[in-house]
Amino acid sequence: MTLYTLMFYLLGAITVICTAMAITRSNLLHAGLWLVASFFSTALIFYLLGAPFLAALEVIIYAGAVMILFVFIIMTLRDQPQPWSRRSFRRQWRLPVGLGAISLVLSGFFIFSATGSDFHLRPAMAAPQDFGRFLVDEYWLPVEIVSFLLFVALVGVLYLGRVAGKLEADETDASSKEHT
Repeated sequence: MTLYTLMFYLLGAITVICTAMAITRSNLLHAGLWLVASFFSTALIFYLLGAPFLAALEVIIYAGAVMILFVFIIMTLRDQPQPWSRRSFRRQWRLPVGLGAISLVLSGFFIFSATGSDFHLRPAMAAPQDFGRFLVDEYWLPVEIVSFLLFVALVGVLYLGRVAGKLEADETDASSKEHT
C-alpha cells in the first residue's frame, strides 16, 4: 500500500464521517460546520487524484458560497425543535440508512474486486480555460437554471423569515397586552 493510497482512504473515511455527522446533528449550525469539513476533505481527495482545479472549485463554490447560503437560510428560518417519537425516528431514517448500506456494499465490492483486474480509469486532464469554455459553450442553460433556482430559494427564505418575524411580533404584542 502506497502513501497516496493510504491518504486516499484516510480522506475518504474523514469525508464519510463528517458527512454522517452532518446529517445526524440536531443543531443545524453544527450540521453545516460538519458539512464544510466534508467539503474540504472532498477537495483534498480531488487534489490528491490530480484535479487541483476541481479541488479549488469545491472549496470556493461548495465550502464557500453554498455554505454561506445554507448558514443564511438556517439563521433566517430559526429552527423550531420537533417533538421526538421512536416511530417517526425510524420512519425518517429508514431510507437514508438503506441507501447508505447499499452504497457501502457497492463500494466494498468495487474496491475489493478491482485489486487484481486490468480495468483502469484513464485520467481526464483539462486546463481551467478549456473547462470554463466547455461549460459556457455546452452547459450554459443548466448553469443559468441552477443560478435562477438559487435566487428563487433565497427570495423564498427571505419571505419565510419575514412572515415568521411578523408572527413572532404579533405573538409578543398579544402577550404583552394580556399582561397589562
